[in-house]
Amino acid sequence: MAKKFAAELVGTFILVFFAVGSAVGGYNVIGPAGVAFAFGLVLLALVYAIGPVSGCHVNPAVTLGALIARRIPVTEAVGYWIAQLVGGIAGGALLKLMTSSFGKVVDQTGGLGTDSYGKHISEGGAFVLEIVLTFLLVFVVLMVTEKAAAVGFAGLAIGLSLTVIHLVGIPLDGTSVNPARALGPALFEGGRQLGQVWLFILAPLVGGVLAAGANIALRSESKPLEPELKAEA
Repeated sequence: MAKKFAAELVGTFILVFFAVGSAVGGYNVIGPAGVAFAFGLVLLALVYAIGPVSGCHVNPAVTLGALIARRIPVTEAVGYWIAQLVGGIAGGALLKLMTSSFGKVVDQTGGLGTDSYGKHISEGGAFVLEIVLTFLLVFVVLMVTEKAAAVGFAGLAIGLSLTVIHLVGIPLDGTSVNPARALGPALFEGGRQLGQVWLFILAPLVGGVLAAGANIALRSESKPLEPELKAEA
């Protein structure tokens, strides 16, 4: 069990530092499309790297969906959530260190890669958007890790889904779909984004619940699935 929790902590740290970091350090060069592909490629790599260990949730919304879909027990889900939040905070802390203590590393997002609403989308619009985007991610994760799914392609489907999600969401609210990803940078950026972070935590969890319901309704087997998500290599 400790290895699973460690994998989730390290995986979430990697996702936040490298994917959010692509925006923090390179947004002016690679733009929103580049950031979107950074998120997708990092997650794709993580699915194959730590999927055999923990299932590669690296996202509390995915863990919640897996819990509701009976892929993981409650005690394990709680451990995953703690590990993911710690990993996200560690990633945010290192991004803050990079932009505040190493001279020429400039935060090109102006907010440590945090999510926000108000400039391009309203509070209500951001809430609905995050629900829908997270629904897509968690639904894809749960469906492609079914026993009847094509073996070996889960990582590709999940990574591409996250890329598309960010292509849609970045111009509007920055894209959370992951409470750990939202909380980590927001804690160290502070200010307005920290006051808005509740939305980027709550809405993805709602999306995860809805995705689990859809998975239960559509899955190919009536009997309970494996207790954890597995990404077949």
